[in-house]
Amino acid sequence: MTVSRGGPVRGGDRFPTTRWSAVLGIRSAEPAERARSLESLVSGYWRPVYKYIRVKWGRSNEEAEDLTQGFFLRAMEKQFFESYDPARARFRTYLRTCLDAYLANQRRDHLRLKRGGGETPLSLDFPSAEEELTDAALRSPDSPETFFEAEWIRGLFNLALETLRSECAARGKALHLRIFERYDLQDCGEGRLTYESLAAELGVAATDVTNHLAFARREFRRILLEKLREMTASDEEFRREASVLLGAGGEKP
Repeated sequence: MTVSRGGPVRGGDRFPTTRWSAVLGIRSAEPAERARSLESLVSGYWRPVYKYIRVKWGRSNEEAEDLTQGFFLRAMEKQFFESYDPARARFRTYLRTCLDAYLANQRRDHLRLKRGGGETPLSLDFPSAEEELTDAALRSPDSPETFFEAEWIRGLFNLALETLRSECAARGKALHLRIFERYDLQDCGEGRLTYESLAAELGVAATDVTNHLAFARREFRRILLEKLREMTASDEEFRREASVLLGAGGEKP
C-alpha cells in the first residue's frame, strides 16, 4: 500500500503508552495467550513470508503456500521464537533467519501439509498475496533482505488500514474513511486533488474534509503503532521500527 503525501502517519506527537507484545506472548505458559500471539504474528508476517519464499527461494505458488503454512505451524510446535533476543536483532530479522533455516532443511517429499489430518491449516488469503507479486519482482528482485523489509512494511500498513475500516464502520465514520481513502490512498492521476474539489465531489464543506481527514489520519497512525507494538519485544525495538515506518522526518517518541 502506498500512502501519499506522508499524511496518515504524521499526526500527533506521542507514541502509544500501552503495550501488548505478541513476541513476548508467544512464550507464555497459557495456551490461550500463545494462540493469540501466534495469530497476531501470522497476521503481520505471513504475506512477506509467502512472497519471500516465492522470490528468494523460487518456489511455485503452491509450494510457497504449503511452506508458509508449515513454517508458522512448526514455529509454534518447536518454539522457534522463544530464543529471540531483542538486544541482538530486530524481530523481523530474526524471523527471516528462522525462515531461511526452515526452508534449507525442508525436503521435497515433506513439503505438503496433510489436508484434513494432523495440524489444521491456517486460514490465509494466498490468491490476494499472489496478485500483489509482480513479474519484475519474481524475475529480478531487490536484495532478499530489502524485499522482505518492504513487504513487511506494506503488510503492516494493510493491517492498520483493515482495522481502520472496521473501526470506522462500527463508529459510523464512513465519510471520514471515504475522505481518507480518496485523498491519501487513491491515485489522482495527473490532476491534484484539493480539499475544495473533494468537498464539491462529496457534497460537504471544505472544513468537513479538513476535520474528517485529520481524524482518519490520527486514527490510522494510532492503529499502525499499536500493530507495531504487537510485533516488537521491547520499547527500544519499537522505537527503532517506528522510525522506519514514520521516516526520518517523523516525530520522535
